[in-house]
Amino acid sequence: MDSPIDAVTRRCEDVVVQTLPLFEMMRMRAATTARRHPARGFAATDPASTARWVNQFTHTHRRLGPQDKEVVSPNNDTVYSNAWLDLSDGPVIIDTPEMGERYWTLGLLDAWTNPFAYVGRRTTGSTPQRTLVHGPGWRGDVPSDITLTVAAPGDDVWVIGRHLVQDDGDDVARVRALQAAMRLVRLDGTDAAMRVDTWIDGRDARIPSADVYLSVVDAALRRNPPPPAERLTWPPSASNLATSLPAVYERLRTSNQPHDLGGGWALPVLVTNNWGDDHLTRARIARNFIGALGVEEAMYPTAEVDARGEPLHGSQRYELRFAPGRGLKVDAFWSLTMYRRSDCLLVANPIHRYSIGDRTRGLLHDADGGLAIRLQADDPGPGFNWLPTPKGEAFYVVLRLYQPRAEHLALRFDYPPIKPV
Repeated sequence: MDSPIDAVTRRCEDVVVQTLPLFEMMRMRAATTARRHPARGFAATDPASTARWVNQFTHTHRRLGPQDKEVVSPNNDTVYSNAWLDLSDGPVIIDTPEMGERYWTLGLLDAWTNPFAYVGRRTTGSTPQRTLVHGPGWRGDVPSDITLTVAAPGDDVWVIGRHLVQDDGDDVARVRALQAAMRLVRLDGTDAAMRVDTWIDGRDARIPSADVYLSVVDAALRRNPPPPAERLTWPPSASNLATSLPAVYERLRTSNQPHDLGGGWALPVLVTNNWGDDHLTRARIARNFIGALGVEEAMYPTAEVDARGEPLHGSQRYELRFAPGRGLKVDAFWSLTMYRRSDCLLVANPIHRYSIGDRTRGLLHDADGGLAIRLQADDPGPGFNWLPTPKGEAFYVVLRLYQPRAEHLALRFDYPPIKPV
């Protein structure tokens, strides 16, 4: 039986686990919104201000490479479009152009990290679209030209967009034009951008103080109440919080509980459109994989060990082989990306190849139709599909499956192990 002090500590830690996703989403809002609007200037003249622009897209225009160190385990397949919607002053309309045949998606996450809605190739197609997103208090009329109406559970929504690019030349320019045609507007067609106070310095990824945590979660809760079935006892005392915050953040850092897929593969994230009552997994993902989309959009099987259970290392040579008829089953595309274990970043190499997949030029299949990929630091020579590893360093690989089919979604797919050569 817990002592009174232990019981209070446990209850406070449970509250931190429950509310940590809300805090981390507000930290991401502060980190990823723009200080400057292209036409209306800076949100505040003081560089130290936490004022930012929301209801405005920001875009990346090239695929990330080894020189990019801001994001861990970065995607090397797509460029990104990012926006934070503030629905407190009314709906925001997302205008998207004709996207053609390429893969694209806009994932909408609520302030509790639930990936509750999508716009894109899988769900709504690729024709020009007008998506109206509104908060829980709006009761207006939907214009006749709206193609999709999305009711958000709170006033804050993170829109994370991904656009497949085939190369770093002409296709990047084509995607850049598509990104430029994406707009966020009000019902009357005017620019939806607005200034908000994001409350914190989003660049500071340290464990927050109790006072900062209390103030940010207080403000966020007023705009984003807990999911309907969720009961929250708030606020805890600052003194209890000061003890619980470091304990919970450390537990989340070390308690990686992926879903074992066999063959040395594991799935770090398994969610569809909400986390339900699994508060601990929701908190772990918010701290370690924030922004994760649902598995129907993408799955990320990860391997850190070989077929013997030994850690993957650049001093060894390996082969990953998909037998005939046993290839990955996707409706969009797949890729295998290499990361150095020490910093979780892409690996520089002589052929500038950081991932390999079904779109890789010159991909070679075996005579029987199988597909083998060599993972090693030195060039295996002609006739091999080579994904370079970091020489003399530990590494891991991530399979990215975009629009995975039922065999993957039901966790029935037999992932082959990575075997030493």
